[in-house]
Amino acid sequence: MRKVFACSAAAVASTLAVAALAAAPVAAAPAPRSVTWSADPADGAKAFNSVQCADGHFKTADSAKGKVFVAEQLAKEERCEAVGPDLEAGKTFYLGWSSKYRVTDSTSRYVFQLKCSPSTGTANHPIVLEIIGGKLRLEEWTTDHTSVKLWDTPVSNDQWHDIAFRISTDRTKGTIQFWFDGKRQTFSDGSTTYTGTTIDGTRNYLKWGVYHEADQTATQWFSKIRMGTSLTDVTG
Repeated sequence: MRKVFACSAAAVASTLAVAALAAAPVAAAPAPRSVTWSADPADGAKAFNSVQCADGHFKTADSAKGKVFVAEQLAKEERCEAVGPDLEAGKTFYLGWSSKYRVTDSTSRYVFQLKCSPSTGTANHPIVLEIIGGKLRLEEWTTDHTSVKLWDTPVSNDQWHDIAFRISTDRTKGTIQFWFDGKRQTFSDGSTTYTGTTIDGTRNYLKWGVYHEADQTATQWFSKIRMGTSLTDVTG
């Protein structure tokens, strides 16, 4: 009888252990993250395909955001830009980074471009963020190089802002979604998704920095850039 009792006690203990495990909370697996390309200031400019800037004026510096890129476009210089990855038609991706700007004149400065080649006979730069007249403006350019102003907001010099995009690439049916300081933005047509030209020509690629010649120096600081398959991949 004692042997039977011992076996029964072991069985009861085992059952209780299984029940306790079943009742214990299970930690959720971390959400998968998929960053497909990034440029980290800690690594210098090596992630970029090229840098188009006067010597020594595309660099890194310490800031409130940690180490960041600095694109300093000198007066009378056409550009100070870094060239990011090439793009393909029929793809969807997210982009995210933080920027601050110092522009002290009224000349338009492009601070982000989705650029296409050749420049003539195409949209040239289907997606543009520019600083003009104290505002940050988002534009889409059509296949006949006509500007569509999608959104703008006042910005002040030397203040950081968070930028994020969702872009699907197509010559006429591409889409753009845009987040500013963590909030999804509504475009001038009342929508939160714009459909139009987001790619054109024979080569398309991304650029960050400052573009358009002017009489005064202009500067953009920007943080690590991430490209990924979800908004979570490129923000936070």
